[in-house]
Order: sequence, then C-alpha cells, then structure tokens
Amino acid sequence: MSKNFKQIVPGKISGNVFDLIGEDWMLISAGGPENFNTMTASWGTAGILWHLPVAICFIRPQRYTFGFAESSEYYTLSFLEPGNREILQYCGTRSGRDTDKVKETGLIPLTTANGNVYFEQCKLVIECKKLYADRIKEDSFIIPELIGENYPKKDFHKFYIGEIVSCLVPE
Repeated sequence: MSKNFKQIVPGKISGNVFDLIGEDWMLISAGGPENFNTMTASWGTAGILWHLPVAICFIRPQRYTFGFAESSEYYTLSFLEPGNREILQYCGTRSGRDTDKVKETGLIPLTTANGNVYFEQCKLVIECKKLYADRIKEDSFIIPELIGENYPKKDFHKFYIGEIVSCLVPE
C-alpha cells in the first residue's frame, strides 16, 4: 500500500535548502510515467525569481536525463527519506541508458496531478514547470579557477529554471 502525499505551499518546505540539496541530495526526474529517467544531483537552488517561487537544476548534456529534460515541460526534484543513500548513490553512478534504475533500486514511481514522476520513498517533492534554460558558458566565469575545479573536461551544465507548481510531502 503506497503512502499518501499532501500538497504544501513552497514557503512551508521544512529543512534547510543547503542541506536538502548539498548534503541529502535529490533525484532530478523528467519524462512521463511510461518513459522517464532520474539522476542524482547535489547542485541546485531554490528561491524567488521573477516574483515566482523557483527551483533551478543543473544537468550535463551527456547525462541520459538531459534528453528527457530537454523534451519535457516539467521536471521534479525528489528528496528521499533518510536511509535511502544507496539509492541516490546508485542513481548517480549508473546511466538509464544501460540499466533500469527503478527495478535495480526498488524505487516506487508515483505520478503528480500534472503527470510527472516522483517516488514513494520521498520526504519532499518539488514539481517545476520550465521557464528558462541556458548553458553555463566558459567566458562568463568571473573566477576562472572554478572551471578547472568543476569542469576539467569543459562539459558545462545546462540549467533549468522552473516555477514550483507543486510541493508534496507525506501525510
């Protein structure tokens, strides 16, 4: 029997966003229930932009999830309950091109009212409608040392700014 989730407003998200993203990590998912992919991320942000609650995620072009993010109107950020670090590690080190991450990890996919995927193992789900996307550009760095530290192969991320259209937490 799957657990139920309830809607909350973005301002009621509990926890520190720095810990949620940087320490706890998240799954970025894009695509519909019949064809989606998910990947682990520890880079991102959330806040207010253009008078809207937004979340920003970063995906390298070589990641399998990238194609799903490019062709989807939405993406979800799924923050798993404690005790699921192995799932996050697996989804961050395996490609959906080669393996069925859901089958291999025991993730239980659920679907938002908008038809986007999240997982029963979540403590928080942020569903975003894409508003803007762009690539990180080498010539835009003010501190060039960041390139060598984070992009030794110059495989710069694309970032997606999404309006937070729903936040779900377990009831």
